[in-house]
Order: sequence, then C-alpha cells, then structure tokens
Amino acid sequence: MKNMVRREIIKLIQKATGEKPEKIRVERPEEASHGDYSTNIALQLKRSPAEIAEKLRSDLFKKIEIAGPGFINFFLSKEYLQKRASEILKQGVKVFQKNPIKKEVIVIEYSSPNIAKPLGIHHLGSTIIGQALVNILRFVGHKVISLSFPGDWGTQFGLLIAAYKHWGDREKLKADPIFEMLNLYVRFSQAAKENTDLLEEGRDEFKKLEQGDKENKKIWKWFLDESLKDFSRVYKMLGVKIENTIGESFYEPELKSLVEVALKRGLAEKGEEGAIVVKLPGSGTPEIIQKADGATIFTTRELAAIRHRLKKWHASKILYVAANQQTFHFRQVFGCAEKLGIAKKGQLFHVKFGMMLAPGGKKFATREGRLIPMEEVLKESILRAKKIVDELNPSLSEAEKENVAKEVGVGATKFFILSRNRLSDIVFDWDQMLNLKGFSAPYIQYTCARLNSILRKANFKKPKNRKVVIANPLEKDIIVKILSFDEVVEDISQNHFPNQLAEYLYSLANVINNFYESTPVLKANEAEKDSRLNIVYLAKEIFKTGLNLLGISAPERM
Repeated sequence: MKNMVRREIIKLIQKATGEKPEKIRVERPEEASHGDYSTNIALQLKRSPAEIAEKLRSDLFKKIEIAGPGFINFFLSKEYLQKRASEILKQGVKVFQKNPIKKEVIVIEYSSPNIAKPLGIHHLGSTIIGQALVNILRFVGHKVISLSFPGDWGTQFGLLIAAYKHWGDREKLKADPIFEMLNLYVRFSQAAKENTDLLEEGRDEFKKLEQGDKENKKIWKWFLDESLKDFSRVYKMLGVKIENTIGESFYEPELKSLVEVALKRGLAEKGEEGAIVVKLPGSGTPEIIQKADGATIFTTRELAAIRHRLKKWHASKILYVAANQQTFHFRQVFGCAEKLGIAKKGQLFHVKFGMMLAPGGKKFATREGRLIPMEEVLKESILRAKKIVDELNPSLSEAEKENVAKEVGVGATKFFILSRNRLSDIVFDWDQMLNLKGFSAPYIQYTCARLNSILRKANFKKPKNRKVVIANPLEKDIIVKILSFDEVVEDISQNHFPNQLAEYLYSLANVINNFYESTPVLKANEAEKDSRLNIVYLAKEIFKTGLNLLGISAPERM
C-alpha cells in the first residue's frame, strides 16, 4: 500500500527516537504471541524500551508490549485493519503498486542459452527467476528491460560447422534442426577425443566465419534462425516473454576498437604470452580481452554489451541472472567494465543461483548427451498434473482439464524453483513439485480455486458494501497477511530473492485453509456473510496477483 504498515511504524519510531529510518528495523515475528510487528530499537540504542514505547501511542495499535531486554512488540488494532481492508476493496490490488522513491531503468539479462542446442532443464533457473524479477520490479514501479544474450558466437560454432561438413544431413536438419544440431555437437565431442586434429579444424572453421566466409556464414545463420525459433516456441509453452534478444555476434564489429582504445588509454596491456589483458585491483588474475592470435573472447563481447545497454536504454543498473559458478567470471567482467570507464561501481549485479541437479544429485550435462530438454520436463509435468485434475474434478470437460493441467503442471515447475532460496542447489523431484498438500504451486492454486468456488456459489462478482468486520482471530490473521503483501514484494525488489513471495503465498494459503475448514461463509448470517465474502475475495486477488508475479496462473477451477 502507498503507506505500508511497516513504514508507518518506522515513522513513529523515528519521531520518538530521532533515529534515521534506514537504521530502524521492523520485523514480522514468526510467533503471533510476539505481535504483528516487532523492533529491537531499544536494544540497538541501549535505551529503555518502556520509555520509547510510551512515545509510540497510535490508533494503529491495539496494544504495545515490552519483551525481553529491548524488544517492542506491536499488535495492530482491529479498526485499523478493517479500514485498510476496505481501502483495498475500493481500489483493488493496484493499491499495492506505487512509485518507488527512486524509479530506475533496470536491464535484466536472463535465459541466455547457446544456439544449436535445445533449451534444457539447466536453463530453467535463469529463465524462471529472471522472468519473476522482471514482473516484480515492474510491479513496484521500475522500468524494466527484459533481455536474452544468447551464445551465438565463438569457437564452438566452428566445431559445429566442422561437424556439419563431416556428417551433416541437410534433410534431417530441416526435419528436426535442434535435435540434429545437438547430435552433431555430441558426435564431434566424442570424435575429438579420438582425433584431436578435429579441434584444430573446428578452430579454423570459426576463423573463416570471423573473416566473413560466405559458406560458413550461411550455415551459421541457418543454425541461429532455427535455434531462436525453437527458443521462442518453448518460452511460449513456459509462459515467458523476453522482449529483447541481442546475441554475442551483434557486438563483433565493435570489439577491435574496444581493445584498441583500452590499450591507447593505458588501461590494458600486452601480457607475457602476447594476449591483451586488463589488470584488476584486488584480483591476482588479469582478465584477457584479446587472445595472442588476435581473437576476442566472451569477456570482450560482454564489455561491448554493457556499454551498449547503458547507452541504448540509459539504464541505471544491469542484473545478470546466472549460476553461482559464474561468480568469478562476473567479478572479473564487472571489474573490467569499471576500470575501462564503461560502467560505474554499483551498476552491475550478479543475481546468482544454485545448480539444477538430476535425481541423485548429479549434474546435468550436454556434451555426453545427458541433456534433458526443457520441453520434455514441461510435457511430463503437464501429464502428471492431468492425473491430479482428473481425480480432483472429474466433472470438468476434457478441454477444461487440458487447460488446467497446463496451468498446474507449468506452475508446479516454476514454483519448485522459485520457492527455494536461489543460492542453494536444487535436486529435481517430481513428488515435491506436484504435492497437493505441501509447499507447492498446486497447493496454492487449489486453495485459490476453493475461494473461487465460494464466490461462484454466492454469485459474488465484485464487493458491494466494501466493508470488512473482523469477527475472529483467523480473520484478523488473514487481513494482517494481506496487508503485508507489498512489504514482501518491495523487499524482493531490493534483494532479488523471489522465494520470499512463494513462502508468503504458502503461509497465506495455510491461514486461508484453516479459515475455510472452520469458519462458515455461505451459511453465516447476512452481516458476517458479506464481510467474509469480502475477505475471500481479497485473498483470492492476492493469490492471483502473487502467482502471476511468479509467472504462474491461478486456475478458476481445479
């Protein structure tokens, strides 16, 4: 909301203590007995909590309690909660959207696969986390540029061109381009173990491509177009929309001048073996920006891309959603960009995440052919979700079942990744992913569908009286949860951990299901019925909004 509860409490504490707002911590306690909000400001300032609490009197609170040596717990008043709930009923979920204190232009680079290979299960993390961050940062008011930076240049394409010239079948490639390109890649890798001359041949083919060889350029362009077409098809299936795709090859014409300028300004130098390097403060490893043979590398293309993005979109920052393993690489690239004057310190961020591991904890790989295509994962998830939908609601038409199965199956896959702390590795697990009674998308989607069912039976379209009267502790818990929605989203916009939204929705679902099982809605008296229908409506809108921010649909029926 435009004035979040937490912000209002911080303002009161600031007025009472004179402390700067950024130093005041207000948390949501896990235990209800510790209040709706809590602060350790007295402990922090080494002052009497009673003295501070005395100055915090407000209509916001039913009561303020002192706990332990320096904690102050706040219990929100029923009147305040009812007033705020009514505001949301009047204005809708848009009341949670606001202009941030500092509106920024943020480029988010995510899901940047290599061409000539299918999108695989190992691309799910970057794709899904990246899209969720795009959605959330837009929701809180920033201008966000969604961007993919596919690997469409480099020695590996020389290897692939060499493989095609040795074993390629044009008709097979036309029929199933991605599968055949992957087969060629795997076959070349295996053959090169026996005949290392093939690697030199591949490097020669890439050199020809760099020099503009017409035949190689034509093959490369064909592989590129077919790959992008396939990526687009799978993204659509996943419900992901990346508005900008600019590959590495786009920057090839700029690389020579970038290196020359760096040398001329004394920011780069020739290394011991003839490569051009940038020495970075605090790093014992100089970063190569040009090989001894004159070839540029991925880092050079990344630097050109940073310069282009900051200039084209006037971006204030760029977020890179990429695996933990790339931490050193990004540290080096960011250091280069800052030293060369391409970016300022603090403009470039690595939003890192753990690996997606196969059952048993093994790493997914491409070269040995153990790749699991993303499309196969989604199809299997939808198939398994269809069985759940068949059991839950056999009365649905076959077409409805197919649609719901897609929403549930794809949602389950996304939530499985988004619900984990992104810094941790994830071991793929179908049972956890589709658990209807656990920390999963189907559980939250089913909870939302239950609320939709109540509203349909009541013929409830939109709130009429727009009033909420809290009649029991469960209703209060629901409203407190709903009012904290924007706090969760705002926190994620700053720390980039979307699992906090997944955890919030799961927690809300638990409270709502307790309410559903214990509190009559349709059979309540008229005054209570109207109020409870409004609560059900508010919760349904929060579920729908929260799931959509994670890129997940909220089915009307399940």
